[in-house]
Amino acid sequence: MIHRVLHFLLAAGLGLLGHAAVAGDKIDVLWLGQSATRITTLDGKVILIDPFITQNPKTPAKWKNLDELGRIDLILITHGHGDHLGDGPELAKKLKVPMIGPNGLNQSLVSLGVMPAELATRMNKSGTVMPLGDKIRITMVRAEHSSELLWKNPTTGKEEVHVGGEPVGYIIELENGFKIYHMGDTGLFGDMKLIGEMYRPDLVLIPIGGHFVMGPQDAAYATSTWLKPKYAIPIHYGTIPVLKGTPEEYIRALGKTPVKVHALQPGEAVAF
Repeated sequence: MIHRVLHFLLAAGLGLLGHAAVAGDKIDVLWLGQSATRITTLDGKVILIDPFITQNPKTPAKWKNLDELGRIDLILITHGHGDHLGDGPELAKKLKVPMIGPNGLNQSLVSLGVMPAELATRMNKSGTVMPLGDKIRITMVRAEHSSELLWKNPTTGKEEVHVGGEPVGYIIELENGFKIYHMGDTGLFGDMKLIGEMYRPDLVLIPIGGHFVMGPQDAAYATSTWLKPKYAIPIHYGTIPVLKGTPEEYIRALGKTPVKVHALQPGEAVAF
């Protein structure tokens, strides 16, 4: 009886804290606008992807206080553009957690003194790592985009463009086998079919804004023809005027489909 009471009090305390990551029976996916996504796994591990937060016009004010993110165990960066790298280096250094990114991007961040080498984990496409233990596998896959790193030289005050490596996406296989494909920024490319066949993602976080990434029609084609997930969350739209694609257009382009689309607002979460 005493053990049950202690367990209840502990659970209640964690719930009141609000930000503590605790093990549960659901996978929680929080979208913060653009591509910024926080995933909380069944074992309470927290993965933050493309944390463009403090300068993101669509991120709710509450989340612009980075302390609101709570515990973070791992940061993933898909490419070097500022609306994806975002607050990643700051968070990695503050929390002393690894930030995985494309080889060329993280090498530049280390060379420029932005990141210490021990936190800037470098890898490349088709590589698989397990930094959170052997229950969670993270595989880097191709994306069709660009990846320049824009850096302001503190000595001259001038902006410089540096090597940002190649853009990527991530396949994240969680404790129960549930697979999340965060596509980063990408256009259509034929190897999406291979990614769909090899990894069989349950959930895709798919860009739909157009102009710099797939628009709703291309995203719908990739979803229904090549990837065939159970669930989809549209991302990378509405942040700036040229990202005109909408979830409604994406859903309409999908037509009759078994794919369940979760059209979240920034700051909203969904559990799987």
